[in-house]
Amino acid sequence: MNKELILVTGGARSGKSEFAERLVLHYGRKCAYIATAEIFDDEMAERVRLHQERRSPQRWNNYEAPYAAAQVMDEAGQGADAVLFDCLTLYMSNLMYGKVAAAGTFEEKVIFVKGEIAKLLEAARKTEKLVVFVTNEVGSGIVPDNIMAREYRDLAGWVNQQVAAECDRVFYCVAGQAIDVKKMAFNFDDEGAE
Repeated sequence: MNKELILVTGGARSGKSEFAERLVLHYGRKCAYIATAEIFDDEMAERVRLHQERRSPQRWNNYEAPYAAAQVMDEAGQGADAVLFDCLTLYMSNLMYGKVAAAGTFEEKVIFVKGEIAKLLEAARKTEKLVVFVTNEVGSGIVPDNIMAREYRDLAGWVNQQVAAECDRVFYCVAGQAIDVKKMAFNFDDEGAE
């Protein structure tokens, strides 16, 4: 049984969700899908419908976790060979701006969100299953013109780094192709002055 944590990142329409789904199905006969989206409009409802259409009930147990994802991770891991969490950036957005958002300064929100992500990672390790996290790479474009968007971009980058550091593998998707980033990454433990 594969007990890895894997992060799959990429830009919009990069193929990251499809790759993550195929990866989870490769390692598990019965898989859990943890969705973090909240539906507020017709366009988001259609996106969710298209995602659900790809997942057959014979292979997938579906869970919703716009909040309290660590608890849902524990439940999902009990009934599946592998777990897919899609996605971290939506979950982070819910934590920053949704029903459970921490009041206060940006720094206080960062502490709250990173604490919730740490709980999620701990719950993922405790499943002792393959867990694949999907996230968006939002920092590659221009600097946003408003403070809320800049704070979101910055925190997304920090959360992605936090999760990547804990994951055994990290894949970057571009044009439907997945690149194994950790295999290619520079490792300070391998070189340097003694």
